Amino acid sequence: MSNTFGTLFRVATFGESHCKGVGAIVDGCPPRLELAEADIQPQLDRRRPGQSDMTTPRSETDSVTILSGTENGLTLGTPIGLFVPNKDQRPGDYSKMSTTPRPSHADYTYQMKYGIRASSGGGRSSARETIGRVAAGAIAEKYLRVTHQTEIVAWVSSVGDVDSVQPDLITVSRANVDTNMIRCPDPKASKHMMQLVAEVKDAHDSIGGVVTCVCRNVPAGLGEPVFSKLEAKLGQAMLSLPATKGFEIGSGFAGTRMRGSRHNDPFIKKSRGLGTKTNFSGGIQGGISNGEPVYFKVAFKPPATISQSQQTADFEGNSAILEAGGRHDPCVVPRAVPIVEAMAALVLADSVLCQNAIRRE
Repeated sequence: MSNTFGTLFRVATFGESHCKGVGAIVDGCPPRLELAEADIQPQLDRRRPGQSDMTTPRSETDSVTILSGTENGLTLGTPIGLFVPNKDQRPGDYSKMSTTPRPSHADYTYQMKYGIRASSGGGRSSARETIGRVAAGAIAEKYLRVTHQTEIVAWVSSVGDVDSVQPDLITVSRANVDTNMIRCPDPKASKHMMQLVAEVKDAHDSIGGVVTCVCRNVPAGLGEPVFSKLEAKLGQAMLSLPATKGFEIGSGFAGTRMRGSRHNDPFIKKSRGLGTKTNFSGGIQGGISNGEPVYFKVAFKPPATISQSQQTADFEGNSAILEAGGRHDPCVVPRAVPIVEAMAALVLADSVLCQNAIRRE
């Protein structure tokens, strides 16, 4: 099982949803970066469960501890150990799933691959695994902010069939995003989204949505030609997240309906040098960043675990009715916002270090 992400800025996550705790090992973070738990905790607070009626009621503070890799508030260049304890564990909620796999969840596939699985909460397939990603991503984000003033902002752009108006990619901020529980900066759309999630929750069902992300002040030259294109790395990062089913960058699928004469991004002179008049490319051309904002969308399916009775089959193939226990999100996208930001930061930080290595050769 691959639990490590990155080439030079490497992150390995560990832990299951109902074990003693979860976390990450960050290897490759440059030395002398100011770092404390206070740099990491805000993003974990945005990801944690129990924030509102829009999320699972599981009660966790998700307080992070830096175990290693720093001294006197500075990184040493050695592996950084990050740990978050699991406090509100209820493995008994999953007793019914020991013999009957949940539809569209990873119970069956993990069992087929390994011959064993963590039956409580899904183990590594649980979204609780993403705590390590978010903690590590906060470190990557600070490195990018200090070295390049990079800003990464994600938001919920749709829930079900409710779409929002896209905000200004240059000015949208996390403060705008966090003005409501659904994390959508469009006030009108956010009300409809929250109403839809409430209806779905009352029906013991779930609903999917889309998270959009913009990365500003991304230096030009990041990414590699052919197999390690920057958008390919971002796509891998986003599609490695639980419940993801789609990724598009820049104009995405809508660009297929445009003509090249309109879709092309003409070059113009800007204060920082050469730039583009439009940005249908999403800040990446030929797999390499061009200095414009990098923006993309990630599609999240409806959470697989619902409290409705479902006709299915047990591991022996016998007909069964499953009403899943446990505490689950009716819609994952509000809590997915900081997770998407974290994975974007990990990709960009790793790409910066790779580019710095090329320039030193």
